[in-house]
Amino acid sequence: MRKLFLSLVFVMVIANLAWSAGQSAPVPAAKATPSAAHPAPAAVPVDPTYLIGPGDTLAISVWKDEALTKDVVVLPDGIISFPLIGLLKASGKTVAQLKTEMEEKISQYVTEPVLNVEVKQVNSMLVFVIGRLNMSGSGRLVLNANANVLQALAMAGGLNTFAKRNSIKVFRQEGGKTISFPFHYDDVVEGKRLEENIELKRYDVIVVP
Repeated sequence: MRKLFLSLVFVMVIANLAWSAGQSAPVPAAKATPSAAHPAPAAVPVDPTYLIGPGDTLAISVWKDEALTKDVVVLPDGIISFPLIGLLKASGKTVAQLKTEMEEKISQYVTEPVLNVEVKQVNSMLVFVIGRLNMSGSGRLVLNANANVLQALAMAGGLNTFAKRNSIKVFRQEGGKTISFPFHYDDVVEGKRLEENIELKRYDVIVVP
């Protein structure tokens, strides 16, 4: 039964990821026109250690060059496309790392380019919370900041009355293996077993039986 339950969990996760990838497909952008009444959305402040992921929207610009100023969406395979450079792997890199790599490549065509890269929208920090919850919907959470297990459960609406509060588990894929972490809800909210309230990583799955 336990193997069947885990199989069902990961089938649901794969389905959610597939749906997310479809939603992240780039949409042709309309030509931008400056407007004081409708300013462009500001970039999202992200930690310098944040790793870009599929679905994120990046604002990339070269100073004084409109043709080299555009928003790009990171494709499901982690690739972006940019004029003069072509295809480039963005996923798994920090903003600073991507900026340095792009400057090196574009300097072959532009003299001393002043290039800027910002995260305009975070769409790749996905975690999944499934099981006996008060949340309705897919159980898919998009995080715009670091969050721990307790915070994710709160965003999911909390546990319902039938949840096995001290049998919650967090599943994580690392190095091709699945690792599980126990989470005793009642103990954590009482200030015990606080080490179980781990910080979540991209694509973690929280299962509330």
